[in-house]
Amino acid sequence: MNRCLSLPRRRLTLGGLIGLVLLPAVAQDALQRTPPIPLAAERGVLVVTQPPDVLLDGQPARLSPGARIRGRNNLLLLSAPLIGQALTVRYVRDAQGLVHDVWVLTEAEALQRP
Repeated sequence: MNRCLSLPRRRLTLGGLIGLVLLPAVAQDALQRTPPIPLAAERGVLVVTQPPDVLLDGQPARLSPGARIRGRNNLLLLSAPLIGQALTVRYVRDAQGLVHDVWVLTEAEALQRP
């Protein structure tokens, strides 16, 4: 029995070439949030004290029921693990004045001024 034990040859296909060319563009898009942070979102420092109670710029505030906290990677975070951390954020309040949407800013986003 004649078997070839050599590794198969890999060919770079047109799709692979396009992927290599577009990789920097994809990496650049990854820096942008999808969906983007609304322009109406205020900027502040959030400290979760005892959920749903928080401090925003040192002033007491409260998270709304169903509040969404998005991390630096745009994934949802729970408020309990954030207790005691001072986070630079952008946030939106609901009609009752409760903090409803929060985006934890990356270092690059924190350096940008609105």
